[in-house]
Amino acid sequence: MEQLIDVFGIDWKLLIAQVVNFLILLGVLSYFLYRPVMKVLSERRDFIEKGVRDAEAASHQLTTASAEATTIVSGANKDADAIVARAKEEAAKERAAELRIAGERAEALVREAQMEADEAKRRALKDAEKEIAQSAVLAAERILRSK
Repeated sequence: MEQLIDVFGIDWKLLIAQVVNFLILLGVLSYFLYRPVMKVLSERRDFIEKGVRDAEAASHQLTTASAEATTIVSGANKDADAIVARAKEEAAKERAAELRIAGERAEALVREAQMEADEAKRRALKDAEKEIAQSAVLAAERILRSK
């Protein structure tokens, strides 16, 4: 083995010095470069994991909010249907009341018209009686004059 080392020209002192230098360089790079880089990578990984968790939570909240919105809209539709039904019912009652009032007014108008017609008939008969009486008086006068 010693011949092999001599053939390649390896100097033990130089080899040990290079190993020591390598170990010092490894320690310095590890302390000043590797640890900060690993710390930054760890922080970045934590940040990304937090972002993924937040996105999953937001997705869950969106699903919950969507279901809640559907429930609220469904309830609002039911309430609107109930309001429309009540409005139709009230409109039907109002229409029936208006029809009843209109019917009563029509009956009152018919009674008033009948009373006016009866009054007009009575006046016409009275006027006719007067004319007949006048005609009878005139006829009697003519008869008496002609005799």
